[in-house]
Amino acid sequence: MTTIDKKWQELGYIDEPISDSIDLKTEIRKMCKQKNAVIMAHYYTEGAIQDLADFVGDSLALAQKAATTDADIIVMCGVHFMGETNKILCPNKKVLVPDLNASCSLAQSCPAEEFEKFVKAHPDHTVISYVNTTAAVKALTDVVVTSSNARQIVESFPADTPIIFGPDHNLGGYINRLTGRNMLLWDGACHVHENFSAEKILKLKAQHPQAKVLAHPECEEEVVMLADKVGSTSALLKFSIADEAQEFIVATESGILHEMQKGAPNKTFIPAPPSDSTEACNECNFMKLISMRKLYNCLKYEWPEIEVDEDVAKKAVRPINKMLEISHKLGL
Repeated sequence: MTTIDKKWQELGYIDEPISDSIDLKTEIRKMCKQKNAVIMAHYYTEGAIQDLADFVGDSLALAQKAATTDADIIVMCGVHFMGETNKILCPNKKVLVPDLNASCSLAQSCPAEEFEKFVKAHPDHTVISYVNTTAAVKALTDVVVTSSNARQIVESFPADTPIIFGPDHNLGGYINRLTGRNMLLWDGACHVHENFSAEKILKLKAQHPQAKVLAHPECEEEVVMLADKVGSTSALLKFSIADEAQEFIVATESGILHEMQKGAPNKTFIPAPPSDSTEACNECNFMKLISMRKLYNCLKYEWPEIEVDEDVAKKAVRPINKMLEISHKLGL
């Protein structure tokens, strides 16, 4: 394998020029076959990446797929914690992420050292952590959840179980309201979902009175209260395709509109605007770091590679497997 130049290591991705004569899609698929590599992509990546991927899904589906793949190389077109989750579940496989700078504002809002202090201050609490966390935070956790299964997993514990839920306080608050629980919430949030404007959604609704509002539970309560459907990315996608409505205002990262439009080409999908901008959509800056060019170079050089400390991985795999076990039992 080609030695990675120091300048690429400093960048966190390989920015080697690519000839215009190269068909990136064809070459990427060719390398996948040669290297027994599988490309996984989150719904929030750009449409061209989703179309090229072997599997597209939300965090739960990506984790489930990683746990069962027979590929030698997993290329995770998503953010860093997703690559870590794949590596934890598949320690003997090579896991690549096209850009190591693809972090997550929600994961960043929960530093492991601070979260550990919080957990130790409440030693009688069961710790439930959102999948949008670092491996180090997962290692402090009893069970991991995603937005697809968070409510069901919380409800699998006795009603009087004291619970710490982190890091997303909006998702945690939503589950508290649904279940009547009083979980202790870590004060973290996603910069995309927390930035949607209820006021601007109401203005859009006035312009499109027949449109249904779809919202991710990471949104603030006032946005969630406006929604006709609240759910994970995959739940919103399924609803938008199956429901009889012809227009939808979508309050989640705008990358999902690509799959929504593919699934229901005759329907209209309107991205909910952020509160601090006049732009028509809201994007995750980290997800959009993943480009076709970076994916090509990533596969070619088999770098950047995700590594997780062995001791951390041994601790972190338990709550992830616990999530997958509960999800399987519940049919999720």
